[in-house]
Amino acid sequence: MVDWHERITVDPQSRVGKPVIRGTRIAVEIVIDLLARGYTKEQILEQYDHITVADIQACLAYASETLRFERVYALP
Repeated sequence: MVDWHERITVDPQSRVGKPVIRGTRIAVEIVIDLLARGYTKEQILEQYDHITVADIQACLAYASETLRFERVYALP
């Protein structure tokens, strides 16, 4: 499994603090959204030729870890 900490960064001064692929302005949510829409890794790499397969895997790992700690509470 890819360690997302090496590839994903969060900076309040960049992209309103959204997590991005290190060294780019590509937000993790963009990559996840493209995958959810059915784009293949190859299609994403064609569109964003300055990222790697490992960057895409890091986005997935980040999303997975974030969701693992998400909790939904019922309103009273």
